[in-house]
Amino acid sequence: MVFIREKKIACGNYMEVDILPRTIEAENVARRGARRKKERVSAPKQRNLNEKNAKRYFLELGNGNFGWGDWHVTLTYSEEFEPATVDEAEHEVGNYIKRLKYKRKKLGIDPLKYILVSEYKVDENGEFTTKIHHHLIMNGDESGALTRDDVEDVWSKRIKGKGKHPIGLVNSRRLQPNENGIEGLLKYLSKDPKGKKRWSASRNLKVPFKLPTNDTFYRKSKIEKLAMQPDQGREYFERRYKKFRISKIEFFYYERTGWHVYLKMWRI
Repeated sequence: MVFIREKKIACGNYMEVDILPRTIEAENVARRGARRKKERVSAPKQRNLNEKNAKRYFLELGNGNFGWGDWHVTLTYSEEFEPATVDEAEHEVGNYIKRLKYKRKKLGIDPLKYILVSEYKVDENGEFTTKIHHHLIMNGDESGALTRDDVEDVWSKRIKGKGKHPIGLVNSRRLQPNENGIEGLLKYLSKDPKGKKRWSASRNLKVPFKLPTNDTFYRKSKIEKLAMQPDQGREYFERRYKKFRISKIEFFYYERTGWHVYLKMWRI
């Protein structure tokens, strides 16, 4: 027997909805109509972007926390300061984040919020075959006190007897979200790597939560009907989720169980 489940994951003003067929057999101890409490989504144990669940969590976290006025910063290393190991690079970028935190505190603006992605490729001996570099998505500053020069200037270190030197090149720019938020950037950063990717995030971000499931609202026949409509049921879903702006509706068909619907939306 098949029933339709509505699953919602929310992070800040962002929400994803899965409407999917489930079988009683697959549920094992299925209790139709049972509603669970709001539950925090578990962060991936391994902070890499090489698997589907990690990528989805990464996208939810980014879309739920960053948007207009925030920053995307790319950090590279000059030959003089190129790290020999991933740990050395993580230490260096960790110091950069500490300097950013100090700079923001000194300016009297909001504490730093960020997602950091480090990208690199190593051989079987653990040696770099491509230069490691970092991508930082961080919160901006509405007052304008934090400038682009500030963001770029702290990617530097003091050398005894030589003064302050840039560690490498910095490319910083303001985020310009569209109706899909910063989806394009997040997908670029989580794309299937030729090498490896390691990511981390500040602890003060809003985290994704699983909202109570609903196993009684939708019927299989209703989903089948919506799947055949030219607008993929947009008018219907906009009434159903009237407090949200829907940016994506996707239908997927599975031979065994039928239609699966995936929606992305932002609270209005």
